[in-house]
Amino acid sequence: MKRWNGWGDDTNDYPVPEGAMPLLVEWVGDGRPPRDITLAEAVTAVPPPRLPDHPLVSTDAEIRLRHARGQSLPDLIALRSGQIGAFPDGVATPTSEEEVQALIHFAAAVGAKLIPYGGGTSVVGHINPLPGDAPVLTVNLQRLNQLLQLEETCQQATFGAGIQGPDLEARLRAQGYTLGHFPQSFELSTLGGWIATRSSGQQSLGYGRIESLFAGGRLLSPAGTLELLPFPASAAGPDLRQVVLGSEGRLGIITTATVRIRPLPEREEFHAVFFPHFEQGMAAARQLVQAGLPLSMLRLSTAVETATTLAMAGHERLIGAVEKWLTFRGADDEKCMLLLGLTGMDRMVKASRKAALDITGAHKGVHMGQQFGKQWHKGRFRTPYLRNTLWELGYAVDTLETAVSWHHVPELMGSIETAIRSAAAPFDERVHVFTHLSHLYADGASIYTTYLFRLGQTPDDTMQQWQAMKTAASQAIVAGQGTISHQHGVGLDHAPYLPAEKGELGMAVLSDLTHRFDPQGMMNPGKLIA
Repeated sequence: MKRWNGWGDDTNDYPVPEGAMPLLVEWVGDGRPPRDITLAEAVTAVPPPRLPDHPLVSTDAEIRLRHARGQSLPDLIALRSGQIGAFPDGVATPTSEEEVQALIHFAAAVGAKLIPYGGGTSVVGHINPLPGDAPVLTVNLQRLNQLLQLEETCQQATFGAGIQGPDLEARLRAQGYTLGHFPQSFELSTLGGWIATRSSGQQSLGYGRIESLFAGGRLLSPAGTLELLPFPASAAGPDLRQVVLGSEGRLGIITTATVRIRPLPEREEFHAVFFPHFEQGMAAARQLVQAGLPLSMLRLSTAVETATTLAMAGHERLIGAVEKWLTFRGADDEKCMLLLGLTGMDRMVKASRKAALDITGAHKGVHMGQQFGKQWHKGRFRTPYLRNTLWELGYAVDTLETAVSWHHVPELMGSIETAIRSAAAPFDERVHVFTHLSHLYADGASIYTTYLFRLGQTPDDTMQQWQAMKTAASQAIVAGQGTISHQHGVGLDHAPYLPAEKGELGMAVLSDLTHRFDPQGMMNPGKLIA
């Protein structure tokens, strides 16, 4: 069953390797294991519902609790401590567009706010009810999960928007196709959620971000239905798909989506290349992406992240032997790891591999084969489970990300890490910070930073420390000309920084759009824009 107060299935776990425990203490100090409340205790705190009865709506306390928060660190703090605040007053799980429309009409009639809910994986507050006098209805779309049509001639597939990643891929792969969209939340997140938050999959370099995969679909709003036909291209005015992409539930509910698919690749490989210094790795990675090689992924870790990854991998003997070999080859304490993905026809993969390794070799990269790449690919959706384990050991871990042009990458990466460390200092706490470039483009890269710190003496202490670090990093991103979000969306946490990116007129346009689609202001209030 899905955890009510953490990530993923409660039968899955991600233990910390025994050899890594002393490193956690060295990095940030002894953990402070918390006293978490139980599910039964949390359920007793759920207030009575404020919605009238409706045949499609459940007001069960545990169901409402399980839909009250997402997967951000503040959400984890709230759920584990019981300081949850607001709850939905009811949860509906429609099975058809007609039922979705009925729920929109019901919410409008009773003055309720309505929150679309996919997999509950938001890390910036997209699905959180806000305190207020109006009742809140959460609409869980996971029963809209069918493959409705697959057009092999034009390589398009239409799904119910509530389908989760593994089910979507399974239904395509059964017929020899793939979408190729693999965010880290893949296990739980949904197609509609990917579209609503402008998601980016781990292999977007080859398959494309969700905006290039989304061909059309249907959005049901309080003002009516928006039908987006899946044209291959159109010059008929502004593209309304771009209005729906990143709309975060403010305009309405995405019920169906047509996506561009492709045949399953003949071959797929993930290689690891180590560089003596980050600057050499970044120069090689930039050259690789600007050369236009048909790669599916490039991911470059800093020296601190590389060391952290190796330390947390376990297999001390194997890692020790690898490190000795890399030292012999000139990649020592400052070594950085580049993961390189190749996906496609057999002959193209082989040709691209040679060209890519020629480029990395020219920058003093040491090719270490596919073992590290295979391990990353095998465990790439398990990493979020580590947060559960660390929390129980007394540690908090969070991530943040941005994207910026190449000439700003080194400075902004340093500014973000410095801002996080400086913000932790007044709390007399250490923080372990590390970064990788997670998505690369010809004109820039996404910076993805992780930071680990001890839980505070109280949940409020932990929250205050997180808020200080998150605020400082967000301000550094804005000052460094980065986007406030490359792949996680805006939600609640990033909303204060959106005007710096969109400008006064841009924010007014977004506000006008929400009023056009949602005249009563009932759709997911407070998210994206106030």
